[in-house]
Amino acid sequence: MTDAVPPRPSTWRIVLAAILDFLTAFFVFGYCVALVFGGVTSGGFQLNGAPAFLAFALIVAYFVVGRRWLGGTLWQRLLKAR
Repeated sequence: MTDAVPPRPSTWRIVLAAILDFLTAFFVFGYCVALVFGGVTSGGFQLNGAPAFLAFALIVAYFVVGRRWLGGTLWQRLLKAR
């Protein structure tokens, strides 16, 4: 008896989820870090040095934690691209 393998999601769903996940993580984590470290500007936010590295680390952690322990990132789950 063999187990049925679920169908793989469409490539466009996977690509769109990755783009939307990156943009969401970039703006949410970037703005939060800028808010804490004083990098909020009238046109958005600006990060340099350690705050920029912290935002980058949070973005990477979002993808690792979402994929490994939460069953997919926000947009992967919404677009059923897991």
